[in-house]
Amino acid sequence: MRYIVTIIWAVLISAVISYVLSSMAGDAFSMPGTLLLAGIFIVATFLLGDGILKEDKSNS
Repeated sequence: MRYIVTIIWAVLISAVISYVLSSMAGDAFSMPGTLLLAGIFIVATFLLGDGILKEDKSNS
């Protein structure tokens, strides 16, 4: 379930970022660019959440 929620949030946040940046630059909104940015967010989140930033449970 956390992977589905991560994917949904990554797509929503990247859509907002792409819309704002393209509006500021005066360009058209690009859905492929948005999905590429979402893919980068998803991979980064999965790597950080499941790999690098593992919670240490031995401190009890």
